[in-house]
Formats: sequence, structure tokens, C-alpha cells
Amino acid sequence: MNIKQTLDVRHMLCPLPLLKTQLQLKELSAGERIEVICNDPGALNDIPAWCKLNGHLLLITEQNNREIRLVIEKDTAI
Repeated sequence: MNIKQTLDVRHMLCPLPLLKTQLQLKELSAGERIEVICNDPGALNDIPAWCKLNGHLLLITEQNNREIRLVIEKDTAI
């Protein structure tokens, strides 16, 4: 899987993981992917809901112990 950027937002609490993800995704071109690493359990709800509302594709959601990994592909229509 080709990931353009990795965003490490571990030890940041809601809403920072989502806000930083939004900002970094704006820097990517349509179809590029970002990997988000966090440990805020709220991100498991916030980021997928935000992706759905904004048309981005959530490719991977993994949780290993307290660490969460999400891979998002920027909407090609944006």
C-alpha cells in the first residue's frame, strides 16, 4: 500500500487527532493516502465519521492494544 504521509498524533486527545488529520489531508492530492497513528479511543468514531461525511475512503482501521492505526485515501472528487 502506497502511503504518502504518516501522521503521529499519539498522546493527543480529542479533537486534536481529527483536526490534525484534516489539516494534513488538505496538503495531499486526490487519491493519495495518509496513515494516522493515535491512541485516543475517540478517534475510532470521530475519524471514520468525518471521512464518511467528506467522501474520503477509510482503507484500514486497526487497533493493537492501545494504539490505533487508520489509513485514509483522499477523495478523488475534491
